[in-house]
Amino acid sequence: MTDEIHTPLDYLPALKGDYFRLDSRHVGRPYHIYVRFPEKYEQSAEKQYPVIYLLDGDSLFPILAANHIFLHYDDKIPEAIVVGIAYGGFDPSVNWRDADFSTETTRWNRSGGAENFHQFLQQELLPTVEERYRTDPTRRVLYGQSRGGFMVLYSAFNHPDLFWGRISGNPSLHPNKEQFFAEPAKAERDDLMLIVSSATEDRYRENRELAREWHEHWADRPGAPWSIRFNSIEGGTHAASSPEIYRYAMRQLFQREIEMARRASMAATDVH
Repeated sequence: MTDEIHTPLDYLPALKGDYFRLDSRHVGRPYHIYVRFPEKYEQSAEKQYPVIYLLDGDSLFPILAANHIFLHYDDKIPEAIVVGIAYGGFDPSVNWRDADFSTETTRWNRSGGAENFHQFLQQELLPTVEERYRTDPTRRVLYGQSRGGFMVLYSAFNHPDLFWGRISGNPSLHPNKEQFFAEPAKAERDDLMLIVSSATEDRYRENRELAREWHEHWADRPGAPWSIRFNSIEGGTHAASSPEIYRYAMRQLFQREIEMARRASMAATDVH
């Protein structure tokens, strides 16, 4: 029998960064944390970066973290530290997303772990990341897809100040959808943004219907703790549209920086 060979991600420069395992005392299970560094991270010793946390990092980290570099090149999106929160596999024996990304329900065999998972984020993962890397804690972003989108909404309604930006892609509003039509917790910050994207060809038709219903409920409602952006993706699908969802959200969150970068580029062109 030959020894197993591991190839470091350092040989994939678009994913160059770090990895660590974090055993959660709040959840009682381990998570595999993948970190993608911005280009020239080592050379800019004082610079702090926005940090984007990806739920379902097993699948979304290699897709979205690598794509961020092209968004930086083409769309002038600021470089960011991208963190993937992974389970280490898709098998239910290790992947507990159904429990982590839900409130209590009798509809599923495993549920009700949303608050414990959020405490893992708030008290364990975020402090660890911010101690180890040069993040800007005022510009934390949380991205979730499907049931991960549920978790993003749960965070927005119950702990609004923890993340500056939140991206909920094709969210499932179940279980207990009523909680997302109820009054959210009060926020101290006045610059929070909640971005919800819904694809017209989502194979889970109820997701689409509930997302539109949710947007109609909140679109013109005063007093929400976040500014809402709703994106309808024509021809988009449930999972394959995640890069499009991510791109739209990055453009919304970093609109000011994008405009400043474009003006600077135009000024430099005029000089030459």
